[in-house]
Amino acid sequence: MHAIFKTGGKQYRVKAGDEFNVEKLADAEAGSEITFDSVLAVGDGDDIAVGQPLVEGATVKATVVDNHRGPKIIVFKKKRRKKYRKKQGHRQSFTRIRITDVVAG
Repeated sequence: MHAIFKTGGKQYRVKAGDEFNVEKLADAEAGSEITFDSVLAVGDGDDIAVGQPLVEGATVKATVVDNHRGPKIIVFKKKRRKKYRKKQGHRQSFTRIRITDVVAG
């Protein structure tokens, strides 16, 4: 069974056992259980339930593996012949989760 849910302004297609990074979740400690209620679609083979906009009673349960930061991203701006250069960088914070269960409504 797979599901499409949204978190952090992005949508993810998942099934039980998947492990991936999402935008940092504020209240997520390593090893804790979290539940995503904003499920857009749930499917099992040819049987697909699409919400309007959410599927009633459907949830995605996950376990937090850890919180970490991604690689440094360099942002470089330049205007030629104007002596304008600006170099900035940042590291995005992520939460790594493992999907444990997909519950259809």
